[in-house]
Amino acid sequence: MKTSIATVSISGDLREKLAAIAAAGFDGVEIFENDFLAFDGSPAEVGRMIRDHGLEITLFQPFRDFEGMPEQQRSRAFDRAERKFDLMQELGTELMLVCSNVSPLAVGGIDRAADDFRDLGERAKRRGLRVGYEALAWGRHISDHRDAWEIVRRANHPNIGLILDSFHTLARRLDLETIRAIPGDRIFIVQLADAPLIDMDLLYWSRHFRNMPGEGDLPVVDFMRAVAATGYSGPLSLEIFNDQFRGGSPRSIAVDGHRSLIYLMDQVARAEPDIAIDVPVLPERVAVSGIEFVEFAANETEAEELVLLLRAMGFSQIARHKNKDVVLFRQGDINIVINTEKEGLAHSSYLVHGTSAYAFGLKVDDAAATVARARALGAELFEQRHGPDELAIPAIRGVGGSVIYFIDAKSELAKVWEIEFEPVNDAGDDAGLMAIDHLAQSMNYEEMLTWLLFYTSIFRTRKLPVVDVIDPAGVVRSQVVESDDGGLLRLILNGAENRRTLAGHFVAESFGSGVQHLAFASRDIFQTADRLAELGFNVLEISPNYYDDLEARLGLEPEFTGRLRNRNILFDRDEGGDYFQLYSQTYGEGFFFEVVERRGYRGYGAANAPLRIAAQKRTLRPKGMPGA
Repeated sequence: MKTSIATVSISGDLREKLAAIAAAGFDGVEIFENDFLAFDGSPAEVGRMIRDHGLEITLFQPFRDFEGMPEQQRSRAFDRAERKFDLMQELGTELMLVCSNVSPLAVGGIDRAADDFRDLGERAKRRGLRVGYEALAWGRHISDHRDAWEIVRRANHPNIGLILDSFHTLARRLDLETIRAIPGDRIFIVQLADAPLIDMDLLYWSRHFRNMPGEGDLPVVDFMRAVAATGYSGPLSLEIFNDQFRGGSPRSIAVDGHRSLIYLMDQVARAEPDIAIDVPVLPERVAVSGIEFVEFAANETEAEELVLLLRAMGFSQIARHKNKDVVLFRQGDINIVINTEKEGLAHSSYLVHGTSAYAFGLKVDDAAATVARARALGAELFEQRHGPDELAIPAIRGVGGSVIYFIDAKSELAKVWEIEFEPVNDAGDDAGLMAIDHLAQSMNYEEMLTWLLFYTSIFRTRKLPVVDVIDPAGVVRSQVVESDDGGLLRLILNGAENRRTLAGHFVAESFGSGVQHLAFASRDIFQTADRLAELGFNVLEISPNYYDDLEARLGLEPEFTGRLRNRNILFDRDEGGDYFQLYSQTYGEGFFFEVVERRGYRGYGAANAPLRIAAQKRTLRPKGMPGA
């Protein structure tokens, strides 16, 4: 499988784009004409620069308003094509994209268009070039790949072929089975893009909201399954028009693009085992059976504050690391590690971010296979020196430079607490907390798609629809990634668009994205709330107005509402059951803990988020919280 990406897909000038594309591991690049026109080098210099990066030019595009023009404009269209052929030969590429005509002057007719392409094919043949025809979803007469293929078929010229673009086919909801009937050798290149499902003008949707396969809602896998059935073996190329990408890091977007293609074809190969597909063999997506631990980096003074907070939640210190300034607190199946080392990643993380949850460990079936899949998908591996009686725990870099460790039951990793730690006799007061229900990471909105693709491509997870969380200072986009079965691993990605929101404040003041809150599951939220009160836990106080509205909106009994109000417990209900939430006050620059109880409920209490945020901002106001 050859991978390619259009220069229009990422930000920067042409040199920056090419460097990022090559570094991400692509085989080729589509030259979008505007990127070439804005560059100050000759076509030959551009061609050499591309080849010096180890890339080939898979396509030059686009050539517009060609087929079906009246005679005067037709002659001019062929003259323009010859000029582009000159340019292509100087660049060193042999394939040009012609997109279906959108000119109001264009005249319809399959045979007329086929005649035009047959003549163009003869001109291309004399130059050793090829031309691919693509149906734009908004083309004046041709907006369907089936009609484009019929034109190519009738042109019947070896230098004229079809270009398939997943967006143009899927945006119009065309029958994918019709692709399977197209001979694979008549498809000259396949362009890929995903997009969120939005009901809007097709051209505007395409020009502003495309994203990488796997980041949107279109059935790109089904599209590629149909393409694979044709026997097509040429390049797979990303063509992404996205306002967010145009302002993002070219290297990051390029890495996302390459990851998306590897993941896409991994899915296609698994779905079509009887079709020979030239793709790398990856370990299967990894099932996660829970979060084994969360590790905080802190200095000694701030660690003491964190310890007090954990004890007020019923945690006990049960062990200390044999060789390091690292302690382990536990309650139920929840392991919280506090690292106050003065060297290594934890110390570096503290210097940059302050006290933070800089790492967490996931329980997986096979830690080595997890790392192998992550590496194949472009994840950055993490290794740190380990001393005697210490395990080399497989790990990768995650959000904001954090670390994700992997623990499995088939190796000594399952005994990490016994091998590396010494027991401490420091029993605390259990508050009925059982496990980590979910973990929430806050980031700049521009990063959300990157980490969404990261989690869904490596782990056996699914993404839930984006939810807009209303903060008094703006909107935070929130998206859940959870295990396919809805449990065990639950991650919330919160994308902040400005620093005045609570999530944006956390990202800005912590100097980067990271874990902003941990939610613990309780056996009985009311018993836990009462126990926390006895332990001196500083609960987040909720406005009494919330409970009056809650009682009226859901028809709750006053006695039940009173129990919620007296303990500052938030409540929600869906078709599956009830949900209870209780929050700590914020710690540091906006980090907080949550306690939840699920009674058949599958969501995350999104309806309560604005109330929670308003209450948290009230506690931050004396510190000058922006927008409070």
